[in-house]
Formats: sequence, structure tokens, C-alpha cells
Amino acid sequence: MQPRNMSMSGVVDLAAVKAAQEAKAKAEQARAESARQGGGGAVAPAALVSDVDEAGFERDVLQRSTEVPVVIDFWAEWCEPCKQLSPVLERLTLEYNGRFVLAKIDVDANQMLMQQFGIQGIPAVFAVVAGQALPLFQGAAGEAQIRQTLDQLVQVAEERFGLTGLMVDPDAGPGAVQAPPTVPAGPYDALLEAAVQALDAGDFGGAVQAYRNVLSDDPGNSEAKLGLAQAELLQRVQDLDPQRTRKEAAEKPADAQAQIAAADLDLVGGHVEDAFGRLIETVRRTAGDDRDAVRLRLLELFEVVGADDPRVTAARRALARALF
Repeated sequence: MQPRNMSMSGVVDLAAVKAAQEAKAKAEQARAESARQGGGGAVAPAALVSDVDEAGFERDVLQRSTEVPVVIDFWAEWCEPCKQLSPVLERLTLEYNGRFVLAKIDVDANQMLMQQFGIQGIPAVFAVVAGQALPLFQGAAGEAQIRQTLDQLVQVAEERFGLTGLMVDPDAGPGAVQAPPTVPAGPYDALLEAAVQALDAGDFGGAVQAYRNVLSDDPGNSEAKLGLAQAELLQRVQDLDPQRTRKEAAEKPADAQAQIAAADLDLVGGHVEDAFGRLIETVRRTAGDDRDAVRLRLLELFEVVGADDPRVTAARRALARALF
């Protein structure tokens, strides 16, 4: 089988070059800050490559793809080109040092996954970024082509999704994950208090800016992340006409923007499961850019509610089923 390049154009909004550059700069800053603080959450090099099956796919690929791009190598023991490609992918995974991880899937043992990805032949290489599957290439490929494709993948992950990858500790044991070091809190109390005061006063734009000021210096600040997600949600809904918004959503069930606006209102009104269910159903009904926009808004609403909330956990599983 001849190798076939899978173009990633269209995944990145080329019209938003300036915004993409800013997002990339922030992603680089976050990675540098994590390194400065001692590599919190660092993984061993051996943890970058793993065998994945159907039972672990949601956890090891879909959920992990919200933190780091996951490259999938579909292979089989009888496939001679696979035996040439797989070692190259494993070596490059270590060389890229946490920018992505590699999931190896034996198609003979996991035929349902092969069918879900629509694979006609192997080797076949895909990536999953923030829950979105991207075909990379199929068939044997040269190392130069693979590197170019991986560079594009890393760029897409950083510019569009802000995924900076994992920190790697070469001294960690196989599969080990270090606990984040204890780092004194930065001098952000005044900024965080200003953000809260802005929220109380209905100055959502001011709150957004205050939280962003904190995150520009401390990208991992969980309080600022949560506050920013909430402030941006309130800013989006402040000018919406609830009656008109819900009427449009009811009349246009496949209209991505109408459903996104209604879901924002659902969440602000405390109807968390309704908001999640609305967007998951819209993911099923839409495709292309519309589907991507709905999925991204759903991920934003997960941030507002909190990753540990059981409603978020259930919605992530439902989203995975809708996507695949």
C-alpha cells in the first residue's frame, strides 16, 4: 500500500493567525513554567508509549487527549510494514519528549476500534486531540514525512487547543508519575480579589481580564482557571434574550450556534445536565466545523463545573460515544 498523506489544513483557522500565535506563546509559557516549578506531574519516558485496547480506549486515548495529543499506531503482528513503522514511531515519541504520547492498538485484538476509525488497511496512524480524531497517514512512510506530520500535529495541539504536552523526568521509574511539588502561592491575592469584586459588580469583562492577568504569570493557577471559565460564561450570556434564545434552539435543533447559546443559558440557570445533554446531542447531529465548535464549548462548560463533578464524568463518556 502506498503511503497517503492526510492534510491537516482546515483543522487550524488560518484566518486567525494572530490569535493562534498568542495561544502558542501561552502554551510555551505554561510548559516553561511547569519546568521551572520542578516538573510537576512529570512522567517517565516509558509511560509515553503504551498498548491500548477497547476497554481502556476511553481512559487512555479520549480522556488523555484533553491533556496531550495521542498518536495511535494501528498494527498487527503479521503486518511487515508495521514492523518497520512502529519502532520509528516509538523512537520519535521519546525524541519529542512529551509533546505527544503513542498508543499502540493491535487491530486483530481490537476490531471494533478498527471499524470505528474506518481503517481499510494497516499500518494506519491517527491522532486524537481534545477528543477529536485526525487521520495522519496510512501505509509505510519515511521518517522525514513522519516528522513533518508530527510537527504539524504538535502545532495544531498548541495553537488551537493550548495543549503543551507532558513533562518528562528521565530519572522516574517506568510508569511513574511524580506528585506536583509544593510551590508557595504567588502574589495573586489582590488580582483574584479584584476579579471577584468585578464579578459581584457585573463587570464580567473586568473579571475576565483580571483572571487572565493571573494566568499570564501563573498558567496553572486552578482558582484563576475556574474563575475565568465562569466569567467568560457570564459575559457570553449577559446580552442574550432568554426567550428568543430558547425559541431559536427549539426551532433549529441542528443549528450549532443556537444550541451553544441555549446551553450557556442552561448552565447559568443551574441546569447542568440539560446543558451537557443538549450539546452532546448536537454533536451527534452536526459535522465539520459546527461539530467542532459544539465540542469545544462543551469542554469549556466542563471547566466551569469542574473535572471532579460526576456529571462531567458522565458527560465525557457520553461525548466519547457521540464522537465515535
